[in-house]
Amino acid sequence: MRRVSRPAAVAAAVALLLTGCSSGGTVDDGEITLEFQSLAWQKESVDANKQLVKEWNAAHPDIRVKYVQGSWDSVHDQLLTSFEGGEAPDVIHDASDDLADFAYGGYLADLRDLLPARLKSDIPQHSWETATFGDGVYGVPFLQEPRVLIANAKILKAAGVRIPTPDKPWSWEEFRAVTKKLSGDKKFGVAWPLKEPVSATLNLSLSSGGRMFHRGADGKVTVRFDAADQVAPRTVHDQVNTDGSASGATLGMGGSDTLPGFFAGKYAMVPLGFSYRQQIVQQAPKGFDWQVLPAPAGRDGLAQGVSPQTLSVAEDSPHKKEAAQFIDFLLRPRNMVRLALGDWMLPTGTEALKDPALHTEKNDWETGTALAGDLRSAPAQSVRGYAEWKDKVATPALQEYYSGSIGLGELRKRLVKDGSLVLARYQR
Repeated sequence: MRRVSRPAAVAAAVALLLTGCSSGGTVDDGEITLEFQSLAWQKESVDANKQLVKEWNAAHPDIRVKYVQGSWDSVHDQLLTSFEGGEAPDVIHDASDDLADFAYGGYLADLRDLLPARLKSDIPQHSWETATFGDGVYGVPFLQEPRVLIANAKILKAAGVRIPTPDKPWSWEEFRAVTKKLSGDKKFGVAWPLKEPVSATLNLSLSSGGRMFHRGADGKVTVRFDAADQVAPRTVHDQVNTDGSASGATLGMGGSDTLPGFFAGKYAMVPLGFSYRQQIVQQAPKGFDWQVLPAPAGRDGLAQGVSPQTLSVAEDSPHKKEAAQFIDFLLRPRNMVRLALGDWMLPTGTEALKDPALHTEKNDWETGTALAGDLRSAPAQSVRGYAEWKDKVATPALQEYYSGSIGLGELRKRLVKDGSLVLARYQR
């Protein structure tokens, strides 16, 4: 998720509060009004959310929902401002990796006794774990996306490499070998957009058994950088600095920044979130042949960390029961599919995942859907102090390692030694 500077974010938050995100649910002549703050931003997604709100309001004249548009760029600071000012929306759209401070701070309602059995059983336990903090559940995970390899099908076919499938993926070693074969003449087998390298590194490391964060019996978290944690980052480092099969120029880029070079044939593959398919469909030159491949697999197969989008209820909402009813409506299987299609992502619900619309060859929906069962809670989900560890320690250390400025030993020292000092302040 993108971030903006705190002053800009707070200014945006105050502006949003003043222009419409006023106090939560209200009652007027027996009619309850709930505020639903959505972070949908793509037209298809915004349309789907607004249509569902319209359908709810038509069927529930006594419990009206007001749609409020939020922004991923400023959501954390905007929500913090609204919580502290007693102005939070009743139903809150966010992502699971943004919930920890709000959950531990008492700003979000524990949903365990508010949600119906249908919804609880429809979403797998490993998805619920992404929104579980301490003993409570503070969000309903409903949309998720694996990181996949978007490939230039023409280049792979011409090179005669084995095309991986979810049943028979590449290992990390085979992936490295393939990218070497696809490189040469100022072209690269892969472009890693690692402007924000930490989540990609941690989440992909789950395939090789890496976790980096380890919680002891006393509940305190320690940082380790063992052999299992090193497989993914060493692969990236060696592709850039040893093999010349990955472009060093893309390490400071975001995913969208790599697409022009990808379309031009400069990079054979780009690791991206599954939802980037929409940008590719909209922006690719006519006739451009692309396909979705699973990320490399390790000793734990295709396991991968994710931070799903979530729906939460504000602790201060006077209408928690009604807010939970609205969430249940939004996340009925067919409605969850509509939201997933609008965002080009995968639903968490087992019934929604069965929908034929998510199993088509067109735009490789079936490849992504086949990976849903391998998605797990991102390693840092419940680690207090993670944000500071990421910003002050892990991001600069990984950026320097991937560029070749420091070696593996120095990377380990920074992540573990320096990182432990940061986390210790949150665990006293």
